[in-house]
Amino acid sequence: MPGREIINVTEADFEYEVLAYSKNTPVVVDFWAEWCQPCKVLTPLLEKLVGELGGSFRLAKVDVDANPNLAARFNVRSIPTVIAFSDAAPRDQLIGVQSEPRLRAFLEAIVPPSPLSLAIEKANGQLAAHNWAEAEAEFRQILTKENDIPACLLGLSIAQLARGKGAEGRLHLYNFPASKEFTRAETLIPYADALIALQEQAFPQETDLDAAFLNAIRMASQGKFDLALDGLLDILRQDKHFRDGIARAVILALLEILGSNDPQSRAYRTELMSVLY
Repeated sequence: MPGREIINVTEADFEYEVLAYSKNTPVVVDFWAEWCQPCKVLTPLLEKLVGELGGSFRLAKVDVDANPNLAARFNVRSIPTVIAFSDAAPRDQLIGVQSEPRLRAFLEAIVPPSPLSLAIEKANGQLAAHNWAEAEAEFRQILTKENDIPACLLGLSIAQLARGKGAEGRLHLYNFPASKEFTRAETLIPYADALIALQEQAFPQETDLDAAFLNAIRMASQGKFDLALDGLLDILRQDKHFRDGIARAVILALLEILGSNDPQSRAYRTELMSVLY
């Protein structure tokens, strides 16, 4: 494997291959034995995660039968035992078979964040702070290098829709990649469509509620989300099924844009439930 990311380690080379190496890159040591059935479950999971985490740590496998002094040195009393080393010292350990999510969390806790993950964290921070222009710029920059990250595609769409960019915001929402973000992306589509209908003057204007709906979309496109949400809730109070539920769908999209941790979003979500039920 490139970079010797998975290696077998012995008492003779442990100091160099594990301790010295861990001064630059974390090393996870898998203490195992040929007769250990749980080891045959755990080790393949570790090897899989080495590949998924892109070589951000080294996996060193130690056969305890062939290297009893290493097992004794690190007080390994049961196998499989996994010990994480960083800066030439043990930092954390797991004993026994672990689920993949538990292993992933263990590894992510010892692996320093990559430049990509730091960039995504920064962009998400701008999004949470409602710094829409900055968030859009950050997500755009990430996607020029990694063009298929669902979380970034979603973040870019949210930032664009928050700025009233209907067509741009909708661009990535249709044919959105299968991912945990898929449902959230679908939630945004009604607002993107409404923005485009407003800009193209394509929405029906037959009743006072139609006019109120268009005014709410106009307010949202200007970043006046409180006024937009108030207007949409007023529509629902008069007609819960207005235009096949479009008012409710747009409210949910705007709440998605504001974010689940936004106090305003939580208050409006509670108000929506009271109006509907």
